[in-house]
Amino acid sequence: MKLEHLAIWTHQLEELKEYYIRFFKAIPNKKYVNPKKNFQSYFLSFDSGARLEIMTKPDIPVNLNDTEDKQHLGLIHFAFELESPEAVDTKAEELQEAGFAILDGPRRTGDGYYEFATLDPDRNRLEVTAK
Repeated sequence: MKLEHLAIWTHQLEELKEYYIRFFKAIPNKKYVNPKKNFQSYFLSFDSGARLEIMTKPDIPVNLNDTEDKQHLGLIHFAFELESPEAVDTKAEELQEAGFAILDGPRRTGDGYYEFATLDPDRNRLEVTAK
């Protein structure tokens, strides 16, 4: 069994799509538009086969979570695995130079990962790791 995809609501569909293309090499499908439901989405595919669905609909309320400095119940982050600790360092530098905060790391964790934490444009918490 495999996890087929994760889905994220957003009010900045194109910006989020471009972020994952630029920094994580996502390949988007053609935009799906359902005018009757005022819904639009993309599926973003990654080399590993994982997919992320990003969706927008004007009446979805904003989540006021403060994931930068607090944790909460429920889905808190998802992670991208890179090929080496050096690649993790390079990705952290790339994101930081583009104006995205590095919340923690890069560092070696107690369970053996080399990783850092960051936020995407919608403040979804991401980890970028190497084993």
